[in-house]
Formats: sequence, structure tokens, C-alpha cells
Amino acid sequence: MPSPTPVELGIFFGENRMTTRLISSALLTVCTTLAATASQAADFDTFKKAAAAGETKLNFRYRYEYVDQDGIDKDAGASTLLARLTWNSGAISGWKVGVEADYIALIGSENYNSTANGETDYPVVADPEGFDLNQAFIRYSGDKFTATGGRQRIVHLDQRFLGGVAWRQNEQTYDGVRAEYKPNDKLSLDYSYVMNVNRIFGPQDGAQPSDWRSNSHFGLAKYALAKGHSIEGFAYLLDFDNDNGVPNSTSTYGVSYHGAFGPLKVEGTYATQSDYGDSPLDYDADFYRFAVSAKLNPVTLTAGYEVLGSDDGVAAFRTPLATLHKFQGFADKFLGTPANGIEDLYLGVAGTIGKAKVVLTYHDFKANEGSSNYGDEINLVATYPVTKGFTLQLKAADYSADEFATDTTKVWFSMIMAF
Repeated sequence: MPSPTPVELGIFFGENRMTTRLISSALLTVCTTLAATASQAADFDTFKKAAAAGETKLNFRYRYEYVDQDGIDKDAGASTLLARLTWNSGAISGWKVGVEADYIALIGSENYNSTANGETDYPVVADPEGFDLNQAFIRYSGDKFTATGGRQRIVHLDQRFLGGVAWRQNEQTYDGVRAEYKPNDKLSLDYSYVMNVNRIFGPQDGAQPSDWRSNSHFGLAKYALAKGHSIEGFAYLLDFDNDNGVPNSTSTYGVSYHGAFGPLKVEGTYATQSDYGDSPLDYDADFYRFAVSAKLNPVTLTAGYEVLGSDDGVAAFRTPLATLHKFQGFADKFLGTPANGIEDLYLGVAGTIGKAKVVLTYHDFKANEGSSNYGDEINLVATYPVTKGFTLQLKAADYSADEFATDTTKVWFSMIMAF
């Protein structure tokens, strides 16, 4: 029987999540593929050496998340623990395999709506319980070229368009094939074809599907203009079969610039988006952002302006695969772009208090079309490294609604341990 290809592996993973049999089958399939495709035959001792040279990591993240949201009588209190086991083999003629498994456990009472537990009297905290296979891939790395097939983590730039949503306990990963090429020190090229998106709402379907069946292409090119200056071009052609009733099949093309001028850093991004694939919509919308930060010891000041435009209210610019929690406020009130688009003016200050890094940010939200004032938000995050591999973090968000959504306060306390 011939060994499955990396593409077949991606489909296999997408269709058969949440079973113990999956882990053993995935390991066997990946190792069989490795043996069949390696550039030279390898005996059993070679595989033993590759396994012995592998790296194993164990990570834990405990989090308590509190949510007080107007319009919902009960406050949410989600106490969860993420346990992650990661193993990557040593290399055989440039080939290696990797496997990563997550388990999210409820600690205490289930006083929150995970989107899968039916507790709809509480606000949403999208951290469902359960086991998930986060990654299972085969990878070839040469001098200038890297290819990966299977379930994998794919993150581009600052994750504004493509990310892993690693803030949530169940991470977003992708089933597909990826090719990365770096011909010289200045240029790098990155292309992925993705057949399935393993979303944060898994491992099983709930109010949101745990997977999006996909026929999508991701492209990124980066070029270093000079030291501290770079330009990036990107293209995201997203086509989903089951995107929970939201037409997220889109084509997005854009360019960004990052530059450093001494203590001053600037970033500018422009992108244009239209309907794509099976989308029932017919629209065009633009995205642009400009941000500047200045390091003025002992603090760093940041100011930015970001716009997700709209096409006469028909549809607005959307980024369904982004790590959205990083943008437009920690309260997550704009995970879906409003029909009239959004303008986000934000100001931030960062510094240290003892060993703790503290960041305070203010957001002012308005509609891109029309005169609606959506609301404003204050965010705070403090991160304290206790010892190597052990970190404490406190975050808070307070959204004050004007003409969009409802007043919401969120507080998070996390303990992160890595071994």
C-alpha cells in the first residue's frame, strides 16, 4: 500500500480529530512517509538516532478569565488549564517529523459559555474542553528551501491577516502544504496551500464549527531594503465550504513597510479585498494602517490609526484568520468587522515596574462609513517573569459602548510554565 502524501495527511487530520487512534495513526503515517521520501535509505539504527536526537517540550498555561457583559445577567468565570506536549525528531538527510498534542481541562465550575458546553446564560469564553492534535507534520529543510506537509502552525508578520490565535487555549492550526524559499539574505518567499483550518472552537463542533473546509492559498514575500527597513507583499485567497454562515471567502492583496530611525519605528500597511470563490457577496473594500512608536526611556510611546473599510454597507474588510485578540481591543468586540467598517485610533505607553513589563493602551472606535461612534476601550497588561520558564500575567479590558455592542469588562490572570 503506498504511503499517503502530505496533502492526504492534511485531509486525514481534518476529518478525524479527537480520537486516540488518530495519534498512533498519524505517527505511523508520518514515519512511513519519511522513510519513503528521504533521499537515501535509512536503517533502523538511523531512525533510532533521529528519535534520540529529538526534542520534547511540555508547557502548561492556567488561566482564569472573568467577563461582565451588559445584557447578560450572569458574569462568566472560566478556570481552565492548557497542557501541551511537543515532540520534534532529529533530522535524517534534512527530513524530520513533529507532533504536538493539547489538552484543555476545566478546573472548577463551568460558569461560562465555551460555545460548545450549552451554558448560554453566561458570556462567551471560547475555551472548550478536550483533546486536540495541534500539529503533526513532516518537514524537509535544505540550505535555502523548507517544505512542510500536514498539520502545522502558520504565522505571517504580526498576524493581522494570518495567525495562530495562540491567546486562546486551543490554538488555530492549518492542514496543508507550505514551501519557504530564501535565495539570499534580503529576500524570502513563502507559499501555503491549506485544505482545512483547525479553529479555536474545537475539538468538536458547537455554536461555531471546529473546522473550516478550505481551498485557500497564502503568499508572502519579504525584502530587506536596508538595515532596519523592510517591505512585504502578501496575498490571501480564502475559500471556505462551511464558514458558519458568514461569507469569509475573500481575496486580499497588500503591501507593508517597516522602518527604524534610531529610537523611532514606523509601520504602514495597505490592502485591498474583494469577494472570492463561493462568496455570495459582490464588494470591494480597503485596509490601511499607520503606526509609530518612540522609545523615550524609561517608556515607549505608540500611536496608530487603522481602518477596515466598507463598500456602502454591503460588506466590510474582514480578516477571519487573524489573531484578532491582538487588534482593536482585548475585549474582542470587533472579531467580525461591522458592515459600515471601523476606524481605530489608538495610543499606548509601555514600560517596566521592577521586573514587570506593563503596557497601557487606549482605543477610540468609529464607523468608516456614516457618523457612528462605536465606543472606546482601555487595555492593560502586566507580565512578570518569576523564574526561567515560569511567568505570571494580568490583563484587563474595559469597553464602553456608544453606538455598538454593550459595555464589557474582562479580566485575565494566567500562569505559564515551560519545561
